[in-house]
This record gives sequence, structure tokens and C-alpha cells, in this order.
Amino acid sequence: MKSDDDDGTLFDEPTGELPVVSTTDSRVTITGAEIAADAADETMIIDPTTLLPHWTDAPTGQVPIVVAREAADSDDPWSAIPAPAWREGEADWVAHEDQFDTAILAGEQREDTARPWEFAEPELVAVDEEVHEAPRPEPDRIPRTRRSISSNPLAGRAVRQSNDRNFARALTTGVVLAGVVSGVFLLGALPVAIMVLVVLGLAGAEAYAGFRSAGAHPATVLGIVAILTLGVAVYNKGLTSVGAISVLLVIFGFVWYLNAGRAVDVLDGLGATVFVYVWIGVIGSYALLFVAPHSFVHGHGLSYLFGAMLLTVANDSGAFIVGRQYGKRPLNKLLSPNKTLEGTIGGTVLTLIAGALLLPLMSVWTRKAGVEVAVAISIVVPLGDLFESMVKRTIGVKDLGRLLPGHGGLLDRIDGLLFALPTMYYLCHVLKLG
Repeated sequence: MKSDDDDGTLFDEPTGELPVVSTTDSRVTITGAEIAADAADETMIIDPTTLLPHWTDAPTGQVPIVVAREAADSDDPWSAIPAPAWREGEADWVAHEDQFDTAILAGEQREDTARPWEFAEPELVAVDEEVHEAPRPEPDRIPRTRRSISSNPLAGRAVRQSNDRNFARALTTGVVLAGVVSGVFLLGALPVAIMVLVVLGLAGAEAYAGFRSAGAHPATVLGIVAILTLGVAVYNKGLTSVGAISVLLVIFGFVWYLNAGRAVDVLDGLGATVFVYVWIGVIGSYALLFVAPHSFVHGHGLSYLFGAMLLTVANDSGAFIVGRQYGKRPLNKLLSPNKTLEGTIGGTVLTLIAGALLLPLMSVWTRKAGVEVAVAISIVVPLGDLFESMVKRTIGVKDLGRLLPGHGGLLDRIDGLLFALPTMYYLCHVLKLG
């Protein structure tokens, strides 16, 4: 590099030489320049208060240690909390362990076994406050004819008294009735099925009349139609039709009472309708199973049905005769004081005799099967009598009808048979009599 003092030319060819610059050379001045070795010898300015380098010094990369070594003297529990600290050594982690208890944040004493971050939940103290609610308006209920509960089930009920039974008249009625039934059985299965339907319809009408006398409002026409329809359906299709007819009765019963007056107790009415339908229609339809052409081969169902009726008559007759002569101890004083333990025993004995001697006269019966069936029939027939007595006691009538002189209503004569029909039907299948 040449100076412009040589020949006055500013732009010469480069020579490749480097200038020598020193601190004593007066030709070159570099502002702010200093020798690195001289700068390294300088001592860093340290702030004696914070023990940190001056803020004008370059960062060193070191982390300051801030550890509070002493707690403040004060009664305020918050003053015992040490200042934030950078903890490097193991001694820094335990230096102030006992100075602060986190339980003071929870407001209650911390358990000894609890960890520092666990606190006991405060118990809520229930405060009894008197709450005043506005009185609710009484609901507008529809008046119903259901009577209030009374200790006397006959109180306020319509009671129909029958004439005193005469033994001779009752015997005459029984003999005539037995002759008519036996003649119908000789005609075949279809006449027997028609007779059963007539009996079930009349029995249902008597039961509905008894409920009406007690103040209930059963759908009598609908119930009788359902009983007869079920009987025909069971005769043709078997027990599978019971569900369909029962569902139709409930649906049509709802429609029946849909526009009922305010004075009609719908629950009592529909309940009585369905109850009589099940009691007489469903249970009584087992009689039609015996005579149905698809139930038993070779017409043996007629013999089984006649056997059930024969054993039922024997049980009722024995109970009536023995109980009338020797009966002293009531079988159930609350339901039927006229039925005695002695009469029940007499009915059982006569039923066993009929099962052992009369049933074997029919070709399908054996003496063993006759006795086995007689034992079961002698148990369920008294239960059927007591069941009807319970119903009559509940609705407050002595007899449900007067169709049969000396016997009362038709339902009074088939009450035990209703329980005997399903018993005989299933015993025939269990004993494989078919």
C-alpha cells in the first residue's frame, strides 16, 4: 500500500504488503482498541451487597445461591415462611424443613401420617334452620265407591240371606242334578262342552252379581263374554289361547271404563271383572281341555272329567253329611264357621272310597290311580270351598245365588270342582293316564 504522498496517484496497483500497526505508530488511530492481554488482567467489579458481578459486566453463566438461613422473628405464622431458595446441596433441602408446616393452610391440625400435600377435609356442621313451606293444595280426587276399611267386613254391605237348607230338598236336588249330568256325558264330548260353557257362564253371572251387591261396578257383560270366548278358544286351540283372551279383556275393559261416570270406582270394577274371569273362566276352562279332541286319545278325557266330578261330589257329600251330624270344631271359624274338621275328615274318607271302588269301574282307571287321584282331590276341594267362602265373606253375601234349591247358587256347588279340574288334568299327565 502506498501513500498518496509518493506520486499523487490514489489508485495504484496493489503491492500485497501489510501495514504494521503498533500503539506507538502515530499514523494510525483506532478508537476504543486495546490490547487483549491488558484487558484480561483487569479485575471484575463485585457488588459487596449481593455478591454478584456488576450489571455492566459480561454474564458468567453461574447460578446465584439464594438461601434464607434465618426465620423472621414475629408472631405472625406467615412470617415463618422462608424466602424462596435455590437449593444445590443436600443440606439446602433440609435446612428449613421444620420452619414451615403446610397444615396451617388447611385450618386444622395435620395428621402425623399425612404427607405434606394431604389435608383433612373440614367437617361440615349442619345448621338446623326452620324452613317454612307454603301449604300444598289438596288434590282434586275423583269420588270413588270403595268403602273405608272396617273391622267388620260385613258392615254396610248388602247381604242376601238364603232360606234354611233342608236335607231332603238338598238331596233331591243333588240326585236330579247328578242324573242330568250323567245323561249329558252319555251324549258325547260336544254336548258336555256345551254344558260346561253354560255352567261357567251362569257361575260368572252369579259372581258378578255378588260384586255388584257389594257396591262394585264390574263389566258383567264383558266378563261373561270373555269367559265364554275363552272356553271356546281352549276347546279348539288349547291353553295357548288363554294369554290372547286375557289381553283382549284388559284392553276392552279399559275401553269399557273410559267414559265411566265419576261415581264409578274403575279399579274395583275392572279388578272384579278380571278376578271373576280368572277364577271361573281360566280355571274352569280346564274342563274343556278334557273333552277337547286334541287333548286325550280315544275320548278318555270324558272319563277323567267325570272322575274329577265324581270325587268332588263324594267329598262335598261326605263333608256335608258327617259335618251335619258330628261336626263341632270349625275348620276356619273366620271364613266359614259351618265347615268343620269332622266334616273334612268325613269327606276325605268318602273320596278315598269312591276313588278305590267307583273309578276302577271305568276302563281307563285302575285302583292305584284312583286312590292317588282321590288323595289329591280330597286336599284341593276343601281349599276351593274355603276360597269361595273368603270371597263371599269379603263382599258380604251368604250365598252367591239361589238357582239350586237347598244348595244355593251354581257357583256354590262348583267351587271345589274349580280347584279339582287343573289338579286332575296335571295328575293325568304326571301319572301318564292318557
